[in-house]
Amino acid sequence: MSRISRILDRLEGVLALGERVLVELAPGETDPSLFERHAAFRWDSGRPPGHLAAIEEPACFDLDDLIGVGEPLAALERNTRQLLGGHPYNNVLLHGERGTGKSSAVRGLLTRYAAEGLRVVEVDRADLVHLPRILAALRGGKRWSFLIFCDDLSFGPGEAGYLELKAALDGSLVAPPLGVCIVATSNRRSLVPQTMAENRAARVDEHGELHLGEALEEKLALADRFGLVLGFYNFDQSTYLAIVSHYLCQAGIAELDDELRRESLRWALSHASRSGRTARQFVDDVVGRLRLAGG
Repeated sequence: MSRISRILDRLEGVLALGERVLVELAPGETDPSLFERHAAFRWDSGRPPGHLAAIEEPACFDLDDLIGVGEPLAALERNTRQLLGGHPYNNVLLHGERGTGKSSAVRGLLTRYAAEGLRVVEVDRADLVHLPRILAALRGGKRWSFLIFCDDLSFGPGEAGYLELKAALDGSLVAPPLGVCIVATSNRRSLVPQTMAENRAARVDEHGELHLGEALEEKLALADRFGLVLGFYNFDQSTYLAIVSHYLCQAGIAELDDELRRESLRWALSHASRSGRTARQFVDDVVGRLRLAGG
């Protein structure tokens, strides 16, 4: 009997341990007080099942510093106000050339609207497989509105997270929490690379209508699931110089003289880009050199 008792005791311990593991692995709501104390988070998948980690000092950005992208920025901001107001809104894909302000726009939204209840959760592309858990973690934040932010989104062949994102955007039987908007940035509108073989699979029927191959149709469908698709593009020379002048003025340099103008254009040429990022990097270089020289 004593042997049976020991076996039962051990089984009871194993069952208790299993129960604790299942509780830890089960997706659950986050303590609402966390959203009260912090405005920015990242999904930390380092220790299963993953959790929301608060960002103590998020990188701030002023939306007024974004020049030359007025139309897409206005649409993005309007969609965010719809989200905050409890009105219908769309998930958003920001696509376009590097350095044109896509990520900065999201940071700027947090800076401008955090006091009105906006919260941002940054999710690495590799962690999109955890989207069901992330959505479950946000169900306790009914007083707040959330942007799930994935920067530089694209998928290689067979890469994880594609199906989870597709289902979260549109297609899952499980309704996402209210007040949760997915915002992704990408350097290209098509989030999944297309192959020549897939293009060859397209055909024209007897009525002259084009029918895409199943694989290509599937890939294009992901971007189509974002209700709001906004393009950010490189600027012409005058817009680039206006951005340079804006940042110089902020740094206390009132005038973009001929010498600085020539330098800024050479800088853009060497970087093969007339973007907001290039302009800011040029101004940082100029201001740093002047201050180092005591100017």
